[in-house]
Amino acid sequence: MEKKFEEIKEEFINASLDEKIKLYTSAQGLTVEQFKELLAYFPIKYLDKLEQAVNGI
Repeated sequence: MEKKFEEIKEEFINASLDEKIKLYTSAQGLTVEQFKELLAYFPIKYLDKLEQAVNGI
């Protein structure tokens, strides 16, 4: 069963950096707006790490 967005968001907010990256890259069925909302809770100075993970680098 897919998690609801609010559950994913709550888990994301409380997650470590590595967990945030894993959650962001493995989330399915989210809208662009929901992905943007998650980014609001991601530490900006580590966006390069997220970008690498998203691009499979």
